[in-house]
Formats: sequence, C-alpha cells, structure tokens
Amino acid sequence: MPARSYLFVPGDRPERFAKALASGADAVVLDLEDAVAPSAKDAARAAIAAWLTTLPERDRVVVRINDAHSPWYDADQEMLAGAGAAAVMLPKAEEPEVLEALSARCRGVAILPLVETARGMLAAQTLAASTGVQRLVFGTLDYALELDLGTDPIALDAGHAQLALVSRAAGIESPVAGVTTALDDEAQLLADFARARAHGFGAKLCIHPRQVAPLHAALRPAPQELDWARRILVAAERSAGAAVQVDGRMVDRPVIERARRIVARAG
Repeated sequence: MPARSYLFVPGDRPERFAKALASGADAVVLDLEDAVAPSAKDAARAAIAAWLTTLPERDRVVVRINDAHSPWYDADQEMLAGAGAAAVMLPKAEEPEVLEALSARCRGVAILPLVETARGMLAAQTLAASTGVQRLVFGTLDYALELDLGTDPIALDAGHAQLALVSRAAGIESPVAGVTTALDDEAQLLADFARARAHGFGAKLCIHPRQVAPLHAALRPAPQELDWARRILVAAERSAGAAVQVDGRMVDRPVIERARRIVARAG
C-alpha cells in the first residue's frame, strides 16, 4: 500500500532517526534542506549516509536533498548513490531534465518532486511523467508565499486539482499534501487534509509524530462505508459479470472499482 504519512526529521539530528521510524509513520523524510543550517549540511549528509548503510528497512526512508541550483546538490546526489537510498525528495522541482539526470545518476531511487513554485506547477505534467517519479508532493508553504496567497484554504484548490489530475494521467501514485504547521491543532490537521483529499490526494507531510495517528485514522473508511464496499464486492462476484443491484442502485464497473479501493484502504 502506498505511504499515507511522511514524517520529517532534521538530517543533523541522527539521534531522532530511529525514533521517527518507530513513530508509526509510513515513511520518514531525513531532511537536508530547510531543517539544516548551511554550516551543518556536511555533517548532516555524513550522518544520513552512515545511518542508511546500516539500515535494513530503507524502503521506508526518503531523503530530502537540497534543490538543483544550490551549492550542495552535487554532494547530496553523490551521497544518495553511495548510501543506497531508496527514495529522494527534490525541492523546487521545475525542470524535467533535472529529474531525468537525477534518475540516471541514482539508478533505482524513487523520486518525489516537491512542487512549490509557479514554474513547478506549470511543469507538473512533465514532472509527473519523468523517469523514476513515484509521486508528486505539494509544497504548500513556499507555493503560497510565491503566489502571495491568503490564508483561505480555497487558494490552494487549483494546485491540489492540478497535481491530482497530472498524477492520475501519468499513472503514478496519488500526490502528497503539504504540512500543517499547527502542531497541537488536530482539527486543523484534519481540515487541511480533507481539503486535499477531496481533490484526490492520498498522503500528507507531517512535522511531528503526533500528527501521524489522526492522519491514518482519517484515511480509514468509516464502518458503514466499508460494509457497503464489501457487499458490493460480494454481489459483483456472485453475479459473474451480469447486471446487479445493491441497495436499489445499479452496480457497474466504476462502483466495483471504488468498492475495491475502499476495502484496500481498510488494510
């Protein structure tokens, strides 16, 4: 099942790496970018490389490197290739040729482009179709800053719709929603994710372990929804392809597929 939660950990705090993996988050993002001061970049990179080389479960670890126009980009790529990282998150993703070059240099590494600029949003379709891209991530804070958006959540709707649409067209996993900075406001966390979920997002960035459990709960189908889905699948199997009704409604292929997805989300 695709990851539902991506929990950030500063790359210069190696004592927190294992704790983050034990938090219940589906994936942990070791951050070399915003969370690490320029003077600590080299030490953070070395700490991540040392930890990755001894880690048996690398498939749950994503490394957020510095953007392609930063002075640390080449060293970050070299570390990824040498340490055997499973996935990389690329900030300020705007140019598909950068993704292609990254995929060629770090073969087998899943790429999560972070779309957080106007240019990135306009290039989202080509980014989604680039080699090695697993799913897109919406960097809502930087995006809102660049576009001078207000605090009304409606301002992000166009971006949510765009990333969900191009992801589906490219056949990649559903996109990842941006962070909620209010650490102690579960209602805000859930409201933020519900807005993204309404457009087809299937995961969210987290900046504290206590955001993980409420997010996972929000993605689980309600009992009545799960019961409906199971009855749909039973009826479809019994009908052997013939037309069938459930609760007075005709069941066709899209309904059956929706039921399958609901049951899959229930785990």
